[in-house]
Amino acid sequence: MRLLKNWHHEQLGPICSKIGSGATPRGGESVYVGEGTAIIRSQNVYNGLFSSDGLAYLAEQHTEQLKGVTVESRDVLLNITGDSVARCCQVPDWVLPARVNQHVAIVRPNSDRLLPEFLSYYFISPLMQRYLLSRAGSGGTRNALTKGMIESLEVPCPSLPVQQRIVALLKNYDDLIENNRRRIQLLEQAARLLYKEWFVHLRFPGHEHVKITDGVPDGWHRKPLGDIAPLKYGKALKQDDRIPGPFPVYGSSGIVGTHQKALVAGPGIVVGRKGNVGSVYWSEDDFHPIDTVYFIERENSSIHLYYALLHTTFISTDVAVPGLNRDFAHSRSLLIPEPKILRLFEDIASPIHRQIDSLQKYNMALAKARDMLLPRLMNGEIEI
Repeated sequence: MRLLKNWHHEQLGPICSKIGSGATPRGGESVYVGEGTAIIRSQNVYNGLFSSDGLAYLAEQHTEQLKGVTVESRDVLLNITGDSVARCCQVPDWVLPARVNQHVAIVRPNSDRLLPEFLSYYFISPLMQRYLLSRAGSGGTRNALTKGMIESLEVPCPSLPVQQRIVALLKNYDDLIENNRRRIQLLEQAARLLYKEWFVHLRFPGHEHVKITDGVPDGWHRKPLGDIAPLKYGKALKQDDRIPGPFPVYGSSGIVGTHQKALVAGPGIVVGRKGNVGSVYWSEDDFHPIDTVYFIERENSSIHLYYALLHTTFISTDVAVPGLNRDFAHSRSLLIPEPKILRLFEDIASPIHRQIDSLQKYNMALAKARDMLLPRLMNGEIEI
């Protein structure tokens, strides 16, 4: 199906040297190591952005098992299953060498016909995202894009000089987004280090004068998560209900889209239940958590609890379908500081999160402007 009317289109399969997904190494997550060859998963692929959060690595023997899905410089990565289906970005060179697992497809166009950068921008354009999502939900009960679907896509192929000019213009927006993203990472790192210093290493203000018994300072106590902040189930969005809007939609891999209605008043906390088990996200705004996550309501959410959950070990308890059992999650013991220390941490960490939220919203505005410009550029409506 040709989505743009003014350009020559070609079927994607014949103009690519590779289209295909990866695999999970034998042993699954148990073989992941601290360094080596990166194994790229769907949680690393966002629209126009590669995230290093949760990036896993393989030792040499497992890397060799997956040599058929080696990622090369400039490859386009496309999520093909699950909540994050259709998300797309290019692989950054800093993550190489790398492989992909079965939830991510490598799309490698012949650059003398179709620039990978141009194809990546086309994939993340709102029009193409809607089309890919509709195709992914057209067969079976689980969202999925097959190799055949990807190969049959008809994509615009203007002249290379035109592709280069379009890419250069759109890249200006992405450079600003990337600069803001780096600032966000530094702010998040500062808050995480503060939490770790105070509540893991117990070097909080005045700790020199506080007695600590069995890892618990005087005036502090341990409580199970279920007594502090009960986890609630998210609600599935049917394909027909996935109407974009102002409210973020959270899955276990983070924001997986937007919706016209919010299910939960923010700020609140999201915890991955299926897929990326035990992932934790903070939403400053009202949001919609889907059925692969739990959420914590506003009255029980706090910046301190968010970081406490980031440092909590959640394990998969269902062998057949990996997932986080709520009773098990509720049993996790959390260290609760005395009120003065808790207030001091919130007073320091909350402004950091407001800065993060401001930069994230600025990035969303930049992405929206880029996405409004993108189809007009690609359709030849704006002369460049």
